Amino acid sequence: MSWTPERIAKLEELWAEGLSTAEIGRRLGVSKNAVVGKAHRMKLPGRQSPIESKRKAKPAAAKAPAAAEAKPKPAAKPAAAAKPAPKKAAAKAAPEPSPEAAKTKADHQKTKQKRSGPVCQWPIGDPRLPGFHFCTDEATPGKPYCEHHCSIAYNRPSSSSSEAKAA
Repeated sequence: MSWTPERIAKLEELWAEGLSTAEIGRRLGVSKNAVVGKAHRMKLPGRQSPIESKRKAKPAAAKAPAAAEAKPKPAAKPAAAAKPAPKKAAAKAAPEPSPEAAKTKADHQKTKQKRSGPVCQWPIGDPRLPGFHFCTDEATPGKPYCEHHCSIAYNRPSSSSSEAKAA
């Protein structure tokens, strides 16, 4: 692909119109990256990232309907009449830890102090929730997990699938 004077003029024209690099590439029959590279070498004026423009457009779009609805509101009720939202609703929104996580957490906390040497690093629960922890049972030698969690993490292929690969 060569950048002829006609193509360069068309690139400058489309760039000035504000078309995306992908669209310019489609119209010129070149890749988006070819357009970006040539625009950079020509020192064409930079433009805002489409990702950034989308981020800025969302808050502006959210404010626009609010401004359009600037109708007079009825008189506000006294503060004493306003009721705060119940705190239980917020607590219910967070997912509860699994029964396995709740049961094993207590067991592992009791035995954690007795452990010496490598312990199981199997995560239990959701890392975003306060009840998150690791298994901490005695790790299988040479593995990061206990025997139970090794049986989950390391699955050997079944004999039928290994026979299929041999055929």
